[in-house]
Amino acid sequence: MGAFPKVAVIGGGSWATALVKVLSENLDYVGWWMRSEESVLYIKRYHNNPRYLPGLELATENIDLSTDLNHLVEEAELLLFAIPSAFLKDALLGLNPDALEGKFIASAIKGIVPDERLIVGEFFLTHYRIPEDQIAVITGPCHAEEVALERLSYLTIASTNPALARHLAEMLKRPYIKTLVSDDIYGTEYSAVLKNIYAVAAGICHGLGYGDNFQAVLVSSAVREIKRFIKSVHPIKRNILGSAYLGDLLVTAYSQFSRNRLFGTMIGKGYSVRSAQLEMNMIAEGYYAARLVEEIRREHEIKMPVAQAVYRVLFEGRSPKKEMAKLSTKLH
Repeated sequence: MGAFPKVAVIGGGSWATALVKVLSENLDYVGWWMRSEESVLYIKRYHNNPRYLPGLELATENIDLSTDLNHLVEEAELLLFAIPSAFLKDALLGLNPDALEGKFIASAIKGIVPDERLIVGEFFLTHYRIPEDQIAVITGPCHAEEVALERLSYLTIASTNPALARHLAEMLKRPYIKTLVSDDIYGTEYSAVLKNIYAVAAGICHGLGYGDNFQAVLVSSAVREIKRFIKSVHPIKRNILGSAYLGDLLVTAYSQFSRNRLFGTMIGKGYSVRSAQLEMNMIAEGYYAARLVEEIRREHEIKMPVAQAVYRVLFEGRSPKKEMAKLSTKLH
């Protein structure tokens, strides 16, 4: 891989759009795959994504937009996945099985692949035989909306391959984007998955009328749960207070841009899970993560009362009001 390889972004949502913006400002070539031919034609003509971050003007002269995934995979050396985890397998269905051989993979998904119970890096390692040192994770407290507005943001790029992490960090660095590197590929990715569950919890409590005082206790408990979980599934020395862990949790639990918090708020206000999903224009990864994390939690016998409460509300039909009242007696 050269210092600045050809990169293709896979996904058409807000985070994919924001990443394309950043990369197209730094690189001469950026491939961009999205499912909708209509959106591709619109962006080529009007230079913005009609469905996500519509106010963001894109420099389309160096963006290779296509609905042909095989074409973009053939062109690119590094594939950056920014698609909801629930849709990852479907997106890859039409891909030539050998097309990913020799490619570098970066995941900005922050979700667990349903039916596989694998984080994205493990999915590519298991199903596509991508070596671990060719995989990276992009995480950190960074909402697409603020990247579009060029508000100062921080990203952490994690990989067991230091050179790959550094290359990605350089490609994503902008005056409004600061980048850090890490070798904790499993801890950062699991933390990015877990924080979505806790953002749903924060939203439920907000919808029920709980205030800032309780939210502070809820989030501090969530930090401890994240620490216990990732220590159980991947026990290495790490600083859980870093921006890729605590910082990402805080912004997702508190921000007005957090889709997981919004989803939880709707549940707290009385929406059914299904009606909340239909009302939202974006995927709340915390919904899928809650069930899969609960399965892993049971296997490892990890104490996670906040995550368990979210699971019971979303998948067992428990009353949000009663579950959060019960949860409040367990927190400190």
